[in-house]
Amino acid sequence: MASFELRDLFTVAQFIKARCQHGLKAETAKADKNYIFYEVEIRDARTKGKLCFLDKVEPSATVADMKSLIHKSYPRWYPSRQALMLHPVSDFCCRVPEGKALRDDEILVDLPVGTTATIFFQDRGPQLGWAMVFLVECIGPLLIYLLFYYRLPYIYGWEYKFTPSPHKVVRLACVCHCFHYTKKLLETIFLHHFSQGTMSLKNITKNCLYYCGLTAWQAYYINHPLYTPPSYGLLQVICAFAGFLVCEIGSFSTHLVLNRLKCSKSRPTEIPYPTRNPFTWLFFFVSCPNYTYEVGACVSFAVMTQCLPAALASFLGFVQMVLWARVKHRAYIHEFPNYPELRTAIIPLVL
Repeated sequence: MASFELRDLFTVAQFIKARCQHGLKAETAKADKNYIFYEVEIRDARTKGKLCFLDKVEPSATVADMKSLIHKSYPRWYPSRQALMLHPVSDFCCRVPEGKALRDDEILVDLPVGTTATIFFQDRGPQLGWAMVFLVECIGPLLIYLLFYYRLPYIYGWEYKFTPSPHKVVRLACVCHCFHYTKKLLETIFLHHFSQGTMSLKNITKNCLYYCGLTAWQAYYINHPLYTPPSYGLLQVICAFAGFLVCEIGSFSTHLVLNRLKCSKSRPTEIPYPTRNPFTWLFFFVSCPNYTYEVGACVSFAVMTQCLPAALASFLGFVQMVLWARVKHRAYIHEFPNYPELRTAIIPLVL
């Protein structure tokens, strides 16, 4: 009698399970029947001509998903080469204004479009990842400086070709310059976290011309046969060299801290704090001590060589890094409500 009751209980349980599964399938089918898909028409941002039609796009699809669908129709336009926007490009604007292109993480259902949407496409041109961008921007200045240091022919005249400079500060400046860019190359390979973002070859060319041009300008005067050593002699050279070493060690220490942060798609998910390493204590006062140390290294190099082009290059680098540091500082404040109030962007308690 007991076994019979157990069998009945098992049968009832099986029946209830089957009915629940049947009801779940019915609800799923009902949901699928009422599911709303989007129809997205892709048009050229300049000519407004139709490129392709994306049928049955899910509302949860991201801009990155739509780029992948476009890539299937046009293989030459890989996702990082595409810029999608809600409005066509103005006749007075030849480029996509910064911020007008849709972000890859934006969701279709959150965009101000109907179920039949029109998205405009623009080709951004060939792209390179940020890691490759940093490598290219470091290798160029490193090699160009050596061309002037070894005084290749056609630079200073045949009588000076491959002749060493009699000044020790010139040789020290070459060591410092090569060390700086070699360190940056190694940090790019082993330490830095890079996003999936890219840069166009056109902009990379502009950046390389800028960095290589500044390097050539400095190297030409520092390695010139008529170069004169600093006014205060060895004392000025030693003090500036010590400052250069401190800034280089500080920059490396800062990058180690940033490397150990937990990240989500290269974006930090925690606030960087100083460690027991004294070179990281600058985190108490600024959000971007790596930029502070970078500027310090450039200024120390300019003082050590007492070269006007090096001083002007330091000033231009400082202006650019202030802009970058402010952007990162605002991002930290926006991302973390408990962000330390004492911190400034790049210069402690000032800027």
